[in-house]
Amino acid sequence: MPAEWQPHAGCWMLWPERRDTWRNGGKPAQQAFVEVAREISRFEPVTMGVNPEQFRNARALLPPQIRVLELSSNDAWIRDSGATFVVNDAGEVRGVDWIFNAWGGLEKMMYFPWDLDEQVAPKMLEIEALDRYRAPLVLEGGSFHVDGEGTLITTEQCLLHPNRNPTLSRAEIEQRLRDYLGIKHIIWLKRGVFEDETDGHVDNLCCFVRPGVVALTWTDDRKDPQYERSAEAYDRLRSARDVKGRRLEIHKIHQPEPMYMTGEEAAGLDIVDTAISRPEGERLAGSYINFYIANGGVVAPQFDDPHDRPALQTLADLFPNAQIIGVYAREILLGGGNIHCITQQQPAGSDNPQALERSYV
Repeated sequence: MPAEWQPHAGCWMLWPERRDTWRNGGKPAQQAFVEVAREISRFEPVTMGVNPEQFRNARALLPPQIRVLELSSNDAWIRDSGATFVVNDAGEVRGVDWIFNAWGGLEKMMYFPWDLDEQVAPKMLEIEALDRYRAPLVLEGGSFHVDGEGTLITTEQCLLHPNRNPTLSRAEIEQRLRDYLGIKHIIWLKRGVFEDETDGHVDNLCCFVRPGVVALTWTDDRKDPQYERSAEAYDRLRSARDVKGRRLEIHKIHQPEPMYMTGEEAAGLDIVDTAISRPEGERLAGSYINFYIANGGVVAPQFDDPHDRPALQTLADLFPNAQIIGVYAREILLGGGNIHCITQQQPAGSDNPQALERSYV
């Protein structure tokens, strides 16, 4: 699996419309998704998958350069339900189709059913005429990051959770990651961001920004429950080595101030028996780490928070050859994720061999 900063053929997204996930019929979230798609399309092609009933609406709201396709889904988290792309030594792109159980199956009941989500990955690969590997592992794309050189980073909280692969040992899970992603070394962090609905996806906590260098969400407030989580991650990262034996360079990005679901926001959601409820006062798992790296750009969440500008400046320092774009992303956060969660990069392949040698860091 290439690193996210390696060249892309394009970016995939899914259109939000679930009324129990996205308030006010999904309209505010749709505007946020439009903004994310518009900014990414400045750097690379974007495809938006849309349920049939929303096709005309999405086409009308999205800029003309966005490709809009009928691609049915239960919700809009393509990082987790969609294909993970890999590239072989000949530059041929293929896709991994993980088993998706909506972050915990019936035991957790984030929503039900998720049958359309399970079809997203094979449909993406059918559209692109790419070969597909069906992996025998319940896994979401947001639960890991790779450095493109053979190192993967993830959390024990998520991958070892009994609601994912209860019959598999840690060693067996590691072997499947090696088999399907071509990685050779795994760095295990303990827990993800506090109150993250995904059971601790690493893409909200920590990510590679180039080989040997990671960004980590942080807080200086020792009374905040996130402090202990970030501190334990920092300690593990300090003692870790990557596949080439290097110590990691760690850059802290202070989280936004704690945010909570307002009464107005909660009232805008439909309450159903087949989905998790999001009540007033629920803490939101806000993080600046949940950004997307495009071809020459980084699109990062903003929250009208005092830490917004310093976060963008840190990203500018970490990606000196990229344009850093901030997008107001509270509406995405209200649904349980952020910009990285709603995007999935498709790497460039052998049809563009020179691109394979480029990097955007």
